[in-house]
Amino acid sequence: MLLLRRFEEKVGQLYGMQKIRGFCHLYIGQEAIAAGCMTATAPDDKFITAYRDHALAIAKGVTPKSCMAELYGKATGCSKGKGGSMHFFGVEHGFFGGHGIVGAQIGTGAGLALAERYRGTQNVVLCFFGDGAARQGMLHETFNMAMLWDLPVVFICENNKYAMGTSVARTSKTLEIYKMADAYEMPADTVDGMSPEDVHNAVTRAVNRAREKGGPTLLEIVTYRYKGHSMSDPQKYRTKEELEEYKTKDPIEHVLKVLKNDHALTDEDAEAIIARVKSQVDECVQFASLPPVMISASSGAIITAGRVPICSDSRSYCTSFSKNSFLVVPLCMQMIFCSRLLLSKCASSRNPDSSKFIFCKSEVVK
Repeated sequence: MLLLRRFEEKVGQLYGMQKIRGFCHLYIGQEAIAAGCMTATAPDDKFITAYRDHALAIAKGVTPKSCMAELYGKATGCSKGKGGSMHFFGVEHGFFGGHGIVGAQIGTGAGLALAERYRGTQNVVLCFFGDGAARQGMLHETFNMAMLWDLPVVFICENNKYAMGTSVARTSKTLEIYKMADAYEMPADTVDGMSPEDVHNAVTRAVNRAREKGGPTLLEIVTYRYKGHSMSDPQKYRTKEELEEYKTKDPIEHVLKVLKNDHALTDEDAEAIIARVKSQVDECVQFASLPPVMISASSGAIITAGRVPICSDSRSYCTSFSKNSFLVVPLCMQMIFCSRLLLSKCASSRNPDSSKFIFCKSEVVK
């Protein structure tokens, strides 16, 4: 949980420094959900979520370094630098995104569960969505099909009370979202999302039911985000007093107190954990800041390269990343920028293997 918090805090800092651009939605305050879900599931279970996806991706096993590199738009990112903040993926870890369309992942999550049932596995899918997505038509269609087919899926509504910036009370007649499952005779419950123990217990019950072919469950996990909906959110829809009240329920402080009182964690142990996490986050930033790379087509090895791409075909296109956006430029334009350097490189180091290097990532030559 501490790694998730410190990673997100660093992302917020880097966003303010304009190292990270575009949309960015932080998970700070909601870490108990990710922790409780991980301890209640097996490695082969699948997760799918919306665009507030950084912490869930890391919790599921996607490396923090590749997540930070993705935020930097690097080819070493978990989505090869093409997805950015809202589209983290780690299929090998059972993490299926990272989806930008509100509520779209609900139907896809049921599809993943159908695939698991078709294959005859014991795996369960955890499908996360926010309270804002609970008003999407996709939810009702999916609930009906999931119950009809007894799919092994746990629908988790991370209710942080404000969707993008409008309270549930202003957008829904049903304030207790878990009751929406009643129309489909789906088992449902409400959970304290500030307590990882409560999350663990509730998710364990739902996962066990799904594994035993008992069908889906809806869990409304009530939580609170300490930051805005996104980095551009002025947060005028809530008071500072309300925010401070929820900070007294900080899940990380709660876990620290439990560990000290019930598991003999010393202050020295806690400081060592904090230092280790800080070092890990710093390494993520260093990794994301590495120079551009080329990847050998013959060996697949990543090779540190200069800032000039060398392509095997003069008619091909190279993908070049500026600090602001993705640009696709013809190779000939880059040759105009640095023709002398290209010619000298080709003349001095031409060999039969040179055509086997495929340019994957570079910055625009200044």
